[in-house]
Amino acid sequence: MTTAESKPLNLDHTLLHHEVIAQNPDAPWLVFVHGAGGSIRTWKFQIDAFAPHYRLLLIDLRDHGNSKDILPAFPAYDFDIVAKDILVLLDHLGIRKAHFMSLSIGSVILQKIDIERPELVDRMIMAGAIFDGSKMMHWFVHSGKVLSFILPYQALYWLFSFIVLPRRNHRLSRYIFRRQSKRLSTREYLKWIELYKPFFALIKDYVNRPVLKKGLVVMGSQDHIFFGAAKRFTDIQKNMRLAVIENCGHVCSIEAPEIFNELVLRFLKDEEVPHSVVAKPVPMRWSELKALQKA
Repeated sequence: MTTAESKPLNLDHTLLHHEVIAQNPDAPWLVFVHGAGGSIRTWKFQIDAFAPHYRLLLIDLRDHGNSKDILPAFPAYDFDIVAKDILVLLDHLGIRKAHFMSLSIGSVILQKIDIERPELVDRMIMAGAIFDGSKMMHWFVHSGKVLSFILPYQALYWLFSFIVLPRRNHRLSRYIFRRQSKRLSTREYLKWIELYKPFFALIKDYVNRPVLKKGLVVMGSQDHIFFGAAKRFTDIQKNMRLAVIENCGHVCSIEAPEIFNELVLRFLKDEEVPHSVVAKPVPMRWSELKALQKA
């Protein structure tokens, strides 16, 4: 049976809230790093697929999910703070080496971890990864900062979820993204948006450095903001390979979970990973989304 060690409430405020799911105590570790506004629940479609093969560590980043009031407190965040939160937890659990799976801006956090502690990272899987320091990305990030002075942050999440995930078959991803973001308070959101300051310097650092371990970047073909940069990154990094899920958007791990999980499992088992796989787009009805509220 799968065993899960979790804290329903984050009672130790020096550690991120987390869940450990392990069927085999000797299996390799697989650590999940969600994106901004997400939580452990981001990975609900991956747990059953990976639990038979790996010990899973699912983490709520600072202020997300049940990771509330993490100490020490800071007036604003940078990637050093966010990465250190994860490293402190891994050291507490005695994890010395692990595979890592990230989503969206979690890929930036993962690269920061690899820069700080390269011996800790075995293989990297990055879904909807961000490698972009272009003018468009500058506009996207800075507009979020400017609009934060004008709009409530929930309105910003609603707006940007449509910009990043505009199609009908992205509806489930938009729904989960918005639902999870409601756990963030305005004060917490304003701390996280300060990540825009070190974002481009860190992007430049890790895009231009040679990545020495194997990595898989899984992108949806409809990820119109981030796909091009991911293609350029994997073209110049000999240890990185790109797998494209056709008919999917930014959050391909949610839109086509069975295909995504199969690609990742093949990669981790050193099997051939196809460059492109076609998913059937499934536009969800609102009634189906409402049913998820009870799940």
